[in-house]
Amino acid sequence: MKYGKIVLAGGNGYLGGVLAKHFSNLADEVIILARKPQAETGNIKTLLWDGKTMGEWANSLNGADLLVNLCGKNVNCRYTKKNKKEIFDSRLIPTRLLGEAINDMGNPPRLWINITSATIYRHAEDRPQDEFTGEIGTGFSIEVCKAWEKSFFGTETPQTRKIALRMGIVLGLKDGAFPRLLNLVKLGMGGKQGNGEQYMSWIHEEDAARSIEWLLNHPEIKGTVNCTAPNAVKNNLFMRSIRKAFGRNFGLPTPAWLLAIGAKIIGTETELILKSRWVKPAVLVNSGFEFKYGEVKEAVEALSGKRLALGDKEKRL
Repeated sequence: MKYGKIVLAGGNGYLGGVLAKHFSNLADEVIILARKPQAETGNIKTLLWDGKTMGEWANSLNGADLLVNLCGKNVNCRYTKKNKKEIFDSRLIPTRLLGEAINDMGNPPRLWINITSATIYRHAEDRPQDEFTGEIGTGFSIEVCKAWEKSFFGTETPQTRKIALRMGIVLGLKDGAFPRLLNLVKLGMGGKQGNGEQYMSWIHEEDAARSIEWLLNHPEIKGTVNCTAPNAVKNNLFMRSIRKAFGRNFGLPTPAWLLAIGAKIIGTETELILKSRWVKPAVLVNSGFEFKYGEVKEAVEALSGKRLALGDKEKRL
């Protein structure tokens, strides 16, 4: 299917780049709303916005097939008072601003997706958390997610369908969590983290983009949607899969007490590593979406190039 206009608010980061590349082959134009200018590449162009004030950028939303809001300060930091405020503000302010802009339009976007987080669910080692029976957790990061989604759904947009996309860890080589985990593996420190029993909910970057396209083409879906692969795995298996795909036989484990020290040194929080996120994408699965990378082994082998090499070998045979 060919689309007209796709708008990515705050789309100059890693995931925005993945989505821009994906939709550039499917749409007439892809517009990125960003704080810094970028050179136009093919049908991808950047418009300036600060995420706080109305401006000419708002005109780009008129007639858009899809608006994806990717704004939000990286939570990979210490939860100081200053950082907490920035984490809240960088999510709530742009979301409210986009809602105000859409309210004033005669021809608003058909679909508005807010990229939120699968961390909204509780620490779960007993059962998966889906959109229907999942239980919301407690703690700072959960409060951020709750306020974010409340702000998003609190805006009246009768002509625009809305989806809060609760994203898991996006696996890709260019940025995000995966390159950092891969560096640990390459340094020989890619063993289990903590007791290794915590679940990790992940999604390959290609499936993340494909799922958003799927949601665009299924107007019956709205509300909250989990965007994770259907098979979450425990941390010890996740790290073992990376080691195997990238040819490392051994990885030193990192106990929780050492993680706490290391997190303080590098300026992050152990919650990002030790919380068990066991999330199930029930809405996507029930609607018929087929994941290209449903198993972590498939995903990390694709990133390592092994799966591509295996495919080429099969073709030669």
